[in-house]
Amino acid sequence: MSAFRRYLTGTALLALAAACTRAPAPEATPAPATPPIQVVVDTPRAPAFDRTKPPPLAPLGQLTLPPVTRRELDNGLELLVVEHHELPVVDMILVVKTGGEGDPAGKPGVATLTASMLDEGAGRRTALDIADQEAFLGVQVGTGSGWDQSMVTLHAPVAVLDSAMALFADVALRPTFPTADLERLRKERLTELLQLRDRAPQIADRAYAAILYGERHPYGRPLTGTEASTRAITRADVRRFYQTYFRPNNATLIVVGDVTAADVEQRARALFANWERGTVPATEFKEPPAALATAIYLIDKPGAPQSSVRIGSIGVPRSTEDYFSILVMNTILGGAFTSRLNNNLRETHGYTYGAGSGFSMRRAAGPFTARAEVVGAKSDSSLIEFMKELKAIRDAVPDAELEKAKRYLQLQLPGEFETTGDIASQLVPVVVHGLPLDYYNSYVQRIESVTVADVQRVAQRYIDPSKFAVVVVGDRKAIEAGLRALNLGELSIRDIAGQPVRR
Repeated sequence: MSAFRRYLTGTALLALAAACTRAPAPEATPAPATPPIQVVVDTPRAPAFDRTKPPPLAPLGQLTLPPVTRRELDNGLELLVVEHHELPVVDMILVVKTGGEGDPAGKPGVATLTASMLDEGAGRRTALDIADQEAFLGVQVGTGSGWDQSMVTLHAPVAVLDSAMALFADVALRPTFPTADLERLRKERLTELLQLRDRAPQIADRAYAAILYGERHPYGRPLTGTEASTRAITRADVRRFYQTYFRPNNATLIVVGDVTAADVEQRARALFANWERGTVPATEFKEPPAALATAIYLIDKPGAPQSSVRIGSIGVPRSTEDYFSILVMNTILGGAFTSRLNNNLRETHGYTYGAGSGFSMRRAAGPFTARAEVVGAKSDSSLIEFMKELKAIRDAVPDAELEKAKRYLQLQLPGEFETTGDIASQLVPVVVHGLPLDYYNSYVQRIESVTVADVQRVAQRYIDPSKFAVVVVGDRKAIEAGLRALNLGELSIRDIAGQPVRR
């Protein structure tokens, strides 16, 4: 027995002995009974909350956006400045109006590799020098490339803006493309591409683009390239891409923060005035193959417990006059959590954690895609529900559903302009697609003007279930028979690149 337990036992015995020898207490005279005091508090009862209905949406407020000031340097570099004096910070984005679509034929991935190399050495700075300077100043410099643009970004306190912009200009204008760092990034990308072979969603995305557009069209090639192209890209390829497209007459500098337009122009002239103009070739977009009839393309991933589904066709460019009608229509179909696709496949049937759709609008017509990662055993059932919704959206939508979609788009707009970085990012599509500087001022009104007839018209025009490419990545042995039994169209077997499998 432990000392603590012995102590408790001894104490209990002493208390028992004392209780036995203590004289009994005299009987107390009972006090007269008094009625208990009752306090009644009259509090209003809150009305019961009806959880079967969503709460009403807030009314539309007036969104006032700060004006955008435009300037231009002699070499053609455009400046867009938004004064935002709430905090002493500045965000800058140098937008170069060429991205992955400018990759040379046979070498996809050059644009993204070029962007990755910009901060690996610039001017007299090595990659480590750039990182040390960022940490010392408390700034962030980033680089990247996508479709239609490449970018260099800066987030900095105003107090160190001179030094921050000097670093920013070095990265943008004087990259050195060190051979050792290129080889390191090449190895990293090859590792990523090797890992991608085991990731069904990425396989589906790349194969879907290749099937829709073919390898002759820029959008049919992956932004990060292939294993073969990554091995083939040379330092000369990277330098050539940079020297061809990184020109002031092909770029815009967006500046948002605690600055003035005159101050920005003065600083930009000091840093960018000697950047030389150049002839920038136009990107050639070859005509993609025409879709003749809906077909299923099955990519085998043995043992996969789920299937990656991509359904759609070639959509529209960002310049379409139907932009706002398409935006509202797709919000109803698959552009929000409460959309038809997600409500059907996730909430009603439990086939997936999430289903949706979207139009990727680029300089040329990007893809329309409906997508989900579904339970493998429900691959065929999921396609049935997908096709049901893709057909139903072509019918007239109820007024209430239309109004909900419009409010969803309108009420989320202010949240896209909360920070200097948000404002700068929202100006990127304005630059890339040549939108008016006051584009967002009429956004709410343009959404409000969309009618039921507009939604039905664009759905019937741009969503054609008879000409869909249906890409499914999953366990062929488990799902092929069910997919064939649907009779949606011809079924063919493809490899992870979307190419026909030779038997």
